[in-house]
Amino acid sequence: MTQVLESQPLPANPPSTDKLAGRVAFVTGGTRGIGAAIAYSLANQGATVAVGYNRDQESAERFVADLLNKTRPHGASASAHRGNVGSCEDCRRTIAEVIETHGRLDILVNNAGITIDKTVAAMTEDDWHGVLAVNLSGAFFLSQAALAHMLERGTGRIVNVSSVVGETGNIGQANYAASKSGLFGLTKTLAKETAYQLARSGKRQEGIGITVNTVTPGLIATEMSADIPEKVMAKLTGQIPVGRAGNPEEVARVVHFLAADASSYITGQTWSVNGGMDM
Repeated sequence: MTQVLESQPLPANPPSTDKLAGRVAFVTGGTRGIGAAIAYSLANQGATVAVGYNRDQESAERFVADLLNKTRPHGASASAHRGNVGSCEDCRRTIAEVIETHGRLDILVNNAGITIDKTVAAMTEDDWHGVLAVNLSGAFFLSQAALAHMLERGTGRIVNVSSVVGETGNIGQANYAASKSGLFGLTKTLAKETAYQLARSGKRQEGIGITVNTVTPGLIATEMSADIPEKVMAKLTGQIPVGRAGNPEEVARVVHFLAADASSYITGQTWSVNGGMDM
């Protein structure tokens, strides 16, 4: 199901820049937390933004309306697309919907993710496969569908959102850590394959091309982290060199940087946004 809203000019609220003007971005899990911050950030750089969501249609429609009201003074459009990232059929359908709705797809941000935390001893097959299906397989099937379109046009950006847990592991998160770690290998392989295929096709646009990168957040202040007890949060932040949790907007800045045409010489890389947790 697709919901589309058109914005009206709002001269009092100009975007930060227009470096992504004319670009269309699709952010999965784009209505909350880090995904919402990425959606706002891309819109502030001039992009038309489609957001993916799974359950709450009313909330998604409110988000799109707010996104347009706050960030788009020039009359561009935004949309919300419902689907389960854990379903390969939904991945392909939503990519097709975004392209049909907006005429193109330039930027894919694979942000949607879930956790089902249990120790290895207690983890069931469904716990394992459910998290891998959304966090890793979903990113693969969305990228596969998007790259067919991007390779035909000769340009595109894919940014995967991983986690510091994929680098360090964490007690009770074997499924989540494996899924987020898997994004590192997926990113490098997609980056190499797309560069090779684009060179063979002769459609590579000098200075733009297609890139695939990963952003790896650490402890970020979102709705999920708001449930962490104060004493536990104090212990966690005490282990972070900068001494605090990050803000979703700090992750979003790196994503919109990687999405820009001027970042065409960066591909297959992992960008940590974690306050130094992995030092």
